[in-house]
Amino acid sequence: MKTKTKSKPRSQDSKLYSEYCHLYEPIFHRMFEPRIRAAVESLRIKPGAKVLEVGVGAGVSLSAYPPHAEVIGIDLSADMLEHAQRKVESHGWTHVRLRQMDALNMDFPDESFDYVTAFHVISVVPDPERLVREIARVTRPGGKVLIINHFRSEKKWLGPLVALLDPVTRRLGWRTTLRFADVVGHSPLQVEHRFKIPRRSLFTVVIARKPGIAQGV
Repeated sequence: MKTKTKSKPRSQDSKLYSEYCHLYEPIFHRMFEPRIRAAVESLRIKPGAKVLEVGVGAGVSLSAYPPHAEVIGIDLSADMLEHAQRKVESHGWTHVRLRQMDALNMDFPDESFDYVTAFHVISVVPDPERLVREIARVTRPGGKVLIINHFRSEKKWLGPLVALLDPVTRRLGWRTTLRFADVVGHSPLQVEHRFKIPRRSLFTVVIARKPGIAQGV
């Protein structure tokens, strides 16, 4: 098993989310939840599967997971996790557990999960490539990875145009210049599907698989 040097969560990394977490439920739930639900349902998560959501935030996506799976959600922001925990308790979700953790230095052993999801988080972390490597590390051989994120458009006219917004979006904590090939394309994951919901959405849905033979569920 690989030995890794862990670093403690950095409070400055989650400061933005601590300040705006009260807006996530009324704004982002309406914007993102339908897309997330459709993508999660497409995975057809099997009974007894172990699922990890990286960057669970205020728990916008938690209702999408089937109760027959074991779900762990991690986030760096304690304020976000408080919102998510209240949601878990109000719905009585016994299949969901939450942990405060740095996604770039996860405390899970290698090959711990059958499914790993990450929604709108890759553009936020300071090292996207490392995050994807960590996701691949904790995914079991044959396991599925579901990513929803904004990537720089490959259209010659649209990519540079959206990139002009990057100085503004960086102040809000995320970037518009992240290229799919630089992050997911260089990872050990095998991309099976890449699409948008709806087709003209700014956000890309990526379903990938870790090479190997799936065991268990």
